[in-house]
Amino acid sequence: MSWVRAIAADQLGFYWEHSLWPRLQGLTDDEYYWEPVPGCWSVRPDADGRYVPDHPGAGGEPDPPPVTTLAWRITHIAVGAFYTRASTFFGDGSVPAEADMFDPRHRPDSLPPTAAGALELLRSSFEWWRDGLLSMDEEAFTRPLGPRGSFFAEQSMAQLALHLNRETMHHGGEICLLRDLYRATGGRPV
Repeated sequence: MSWVRAIAADQLGFYWEHSLWPRLQGLTDDEYYWEPVPGCWSVRPDADGRYVPDHPGAGGEPDPPPVTTLAWRITHIAVGAFYTRASTFFGDGSVPAEADMFDPRHRPDSLPPTAAGALELLRSSFEWWRDGLLSMDEEAFTRPLGPRGSFFAEQSMAQLALHLNRETMHHGGEICLLRDLYRATGGRPV
């Protein structure tokens, strides 16, 4: 299995370098917050002035789920995929070891309020996650995640890495489509 870690990291790296990151260049704040239809989920300041993503709350996700903005999608990948997992498995010890990967202490206190800030968070979170994967030996990469994996404790880091690759590509494709729609509509609602 000595090839699994390299393939997972290479797959994500190739997608990042050739598909997602180049398509994010030139993103403006107007485009970042553009709502193509009414009722989009986005990133907004809360009562304390911290920027947070819209979410379903106690009632659960509506059916069908709302359309999301570029702000929501980009921070979903940056934080929901990379940042929280990197903090959980490759963190600096500032979050207690018993905190699983869904523990809110693994999230930044506030999301960036600008497109440039969000892209920096995405880039740094991606690098933190990728570098963490590359630092692992094959035994660590293929053993079960354990309690930090929460519901996925019996799955391996290899399985988590492939899941995050899939999530990044899935949501990255949505981000690219939203950019295409913004360009095609001149930023007007669809």
